[in-house]
Amino acid sequence: MAGFWSEQSSLEYWRLADALSLQQAAVLVVGGDPSTFNLSDAPSGFEAVRSALAHAVRGKRLSAHLNADEEGHYNIDDVTILVDDLRAWLKSRGFIRGFFFPEPQGPAYLARSHPHYSRKLEAAINAWKAVSENEELRRGKTVKQALEVWLRQHAGEYGLTKEDGNPNETGIQEIAKIANWDTMGGAPKTPGAE
Repeated sequence: MAGFWSEQSSLEYWRLADALSLQQAAVLVVGGDPSTFNLSDAPSGFEAVRSALAHAVRGKRLSAHLNADEEGHYNIDDVTILVDDLRAWLKSRGFIRGFFFPEPQGPAYLARSHPHYSRKLEAAINAWKAVSENEELRRGKTVKQALEVWLRQHAGEYGLTKEDGNPNETGIQEIAKIANWDTMGGAPKTPGAE
């Protein structure tokens, strides 16, 4: 077990935190490590992020626990921000990469940061995985029908919607054809029947 923990970068341990000080949050947003943070050697962008967080807290656009004195005064550097609130605020500002948005584990080509990333490829692979691993999704349907249902349910995640918000049926059918492992077709078999 000691080997596992020693292999982790010290930055990874910060993922265990469910709340952070404003300074810790700002350091993590810019890719620094709060454990080794030194104001005189602050990472690029730190002051801008710290200022944005402070203004968002003061303007009540970012929830924070204010450690105020009896008279209601508080030092902005003493506030505590819940990580979930910070993540939501970052998303609202268009920041969806970095420490608070780790890439999902899996093949590099499915990482959205990959230079050749394809949403349709990711949709096909995830539909195939979901439908092949869950017999309930196939019950009473052909494999292709089950894939189409899954893709419709997740259309928004993979850009498979039209401007009006409805699923793009042509795109869904194309992806389902690619992910379909049962190309013989035919009526779905009754579960349990041989």
